[in-house]
Amino acid sequence: MNKDVQAYNDAQLPADQEICNLLATIITKQLPHAENKIWHRHPVWFLDGNPVAGYSKLKDSVRLLFWSGQSFDEPGLQKEGTFKAAEARYTSADQVNTTDLKRWLKKAEDIQWDYKNLVKRKGVLERLR
Repeated sequence: MNKDVQAYNDAQLPADQEICNLLATIITKQLPHAENKIWHRHPVWFLDGNPVAGYSKLKDSVRLLFWSGQSFDEPGLQKEGTFKAAEARYTSADQVNTTDLKRWLKKAEDIQWDYKNLVKRKGVLERLR
């Protein structure tokens, strides 16, 4: 695991740390070719420079975010923001359904909107895959 991501996880309270470590382990295993780094102060995984998955500590939970998640057509993911992102929130590690998570990560590889060039396109998203 990226040392900065591990430091992020280690800075969380024990229950949140357990969630973060579980998410990081599964995401890294399922997306072996992804670049992983802290981006906007949160762990994010990128494919060809495009953000696809990440997580962040919120006040009351840990949010797992998929940048193109609204296109996954998955009932376990909730719409987030004004673009194509979708999220799941966890308050304990036992809430993480690893089967769902692995399926979502497969879709994160297969279904991507071009966030990398969002600014260049003046806020217009184009589908990559």
